[in-house]
Amino acid sequence: MDASCLEKVGRLIDSVEKVMYGKREVVELCVVGLLARGHLLIEDVPGIGKTTLAQSLAKSIDCSFARIQFTSDMLPSDILGVSILNPKTGDFDYRRGPIFANVVLADEINRTPPKTQSALLEAMSEYTVSVDGISHPLPKPFMVIATQNPIEHEGTYVLPESQLDRFLLRVEVGYPPEADELRIMRRHDPMDAIAALSPAVTGHELIEMQRVAGSVHVDPAVEQYVLEIVRGTRTHEQVRLGASPRGSQGLLEASQAHALVAGRDFVTPGDVKRMAAPVLAHRLLIRSRGADLAASAKERERILLEIVQGIKVPV
Repeated sequence: MDASCLEKVGRLIDSVEKVMYGKREVVELCVVGLLARGHLLIEDVPGIGKTTLAQSLAKSIDCSFARIQFTSDMLPSDILGVSILNPKTGDFDYRRGPIFANVVLADEINRTPPKTQSALLEAMSEYTVSVDGISHPLPKPFMVIATQNPIEHEGTYVLPESQLDRFLLRVEVGYPPEADELRIMRRHDPMDAIAALSPAVTGHELIEMQRVAGSVHVDPAVEQYVLEIVRGTRTHEQVRLGASPRGSQGLLEASQAHALVAGRDFVTPGDVKRMAAPVLAHRLLIRSRGADLAASAKERERILLEIVQGIKVPV
């Protein structure tokens, strides 16, 4: 294992923790998503620090950042950009939208209609944007960090399954421990702490870290374990639609990144079990939905835990 890569991973986690007090496990999950070249869906109640987490993660990387505040009147062109007629040349000039950044924060993504939400689909899966029949490549690295409130219904739109499947990880922040909440109270404004952050890694270093994460060794028995968990989601009696092959690929890549964060150059079944819920639970379409997104999420996690417990762990 490259010692310099591990040192950079530690620097990145420590940098975000300067703002997100008492949430190291959550920060590590976000870094796992970053190393696995995936997109994050941060879902929790208001005031927990979803946007703060996304901004501190972006500030810790020396690359471009764009925040898109999603609203009910937003159009796809507000995200992707628009072609404008140039009166001097008579041609249409393409003006890029905020999606052309290394880290894009889609804040309150469920507040915009499905038509605008779908503008992100091509960017998240193919890393390109097509406007007027012309494809424009997105910068590398590229990552979407979306936030949403799981308990509010008025003025929101449920994310479709095709959109959810593009997110590698779903992360809950949760309430901070008592001592850390006291520190947050005394800090008053987190924006000052975010502004004081210095980049822990560069964009080129992050790309190399992603390459190292993708080369972490996976034993064939562990690969089979990943496959059995994913296939188990397709046969469970309470699941209408299980995880897709994109889910199995995501679970494998996230497990590799988790092993790297843990300082290992090989994946264990423990890595797979730890990443199963964040990677797969939000992809499941269950037969009985809860009263709100939060209740539905807990039910999906319970079902997934049941599936994982029913599969023999490889030795």
